[in-house]
Amino acid sequence: MATLYTLNPYNPQQRSVNTICEALHRGAVMLYPTDTVYAIGCDLNDKSAVQRVRQLKQLSNDKPLTFLCSSLSNISEYATVSDQAYRIMKRLIPGPYTFLLPTTKLVPKLVMSPKRKTTGIRVPDHPVSQALLKTLENPIISTSAHLADQDDFASLDKAKLFDIFDKLIDIIVDDENDPGFETSTILDLTGQEPSLVRRGLGWEALEGFVSLTV
Repeated sequence: MATLYTLNPYNPQQRSVNTICEALHRGAVMLYPTDTVYAIGCDLNDKSAVQRVRQLKQLSNDKPLTFLCSSLSNISEYATVSDQAYRIMKRLIPGPYTFLLPTTKLVPKLVMSPKRKTTGIRVPDHPVSQALLKTLENPIISTSAHLADQDDFASLDKAKLFDIFDKLIDIIVDDENDPGFETSTILDLTGQEPSLVRRGLGWEALEGFVSLTV
């Protein structure tokens, strides 16, 4: 049975955040809110926890996992950022955007795309997610809480979502808000020109300042 933590959505209680992060350092897997959807997450650097997340999502090891960083400077530790990519990300973060970038050696092989050696990184505009990131001091895996056997993820209310995950994970984080169901916009920044991979939340903000190929 998962331990439930209810956090203030604007000013998360630091004592609870500390307790959650201590558990993440020990390999816990959690369900937590972001600025897009509720996500399944763990410490990026805990191999056994990352493998548990893959098993929950039924993802093979050749499917990359997105993770959250606290800031643009934090991204540069885990990805190679070109000048163009930097300018684009600086305009968009924090926010509901996932950036596909070439990895650095700090990204575990279990997380990246093994063929392309790329990874998906987000900087969330969400006080709870940011509090967890800054306290943990490591990136946090962020994959949508949509399991393979769920027919209509968007129809799940928070109580049902929590009930589904109660026996599957270690921690449930509740920010007292209803879950969102619109996923992030994905931008591929690995090439010479940015490429729009998926239209999601906030994609309209891309128009006018960046030329996109699809």
